[in-house]
Amino acid sequence: MIAIGALREEDRADWEVLARGYKAFYRTAVPDQGYEQAWQRLRRGTEIHGIGAWSDGKLVGITHYLFHATLWMEDSCYLQDLFVDKAARGQGVARMLIEEVAAASRERGASRLYWTTQEGNTTARALYDKVASFKGFLRYDYPLG
Repeated sequence: MIAIGALREEDRADWEVLARGYKAFYRTAVPDQGYEQAWQRLRRGTEIHGIGAWSDGKLVGITHYLFHATLWMEDSCYLQDLFVDKAARGQGVARMLIEEVAAASRERGASRLYWTTQEGNTTARALYDKVASFKGFLRYDYPLG
């Protein structure tokens, strides 16, 4: 049985393990202090939101999302991060997390829910192709620093 809901204060340590797994997958370095800052932003819940998935009381999946204005439509929801512990994969956890973000998007009246992933992330893309539609966009990052 998988339970889905808002991240709780007692999830801090388990959340960081999953967040570090997510960042390692995408080869993105975050200093230790960055995890604490991210956690505090999630706990405020004013701009960035976090949802967890628990199996037998253990946090096994996380997702982070945010709403933002768009010029041509109502607010959009960007699902920024999604990560499921390797041992819990294949049990529908990622799909449940996406559906929970979709419910939050509908409740807010957002016009769109979207996310990005690496082209070679075939495992995740197999799920994404079932629950969403690929519109052909590629992302470019301009270095600001």
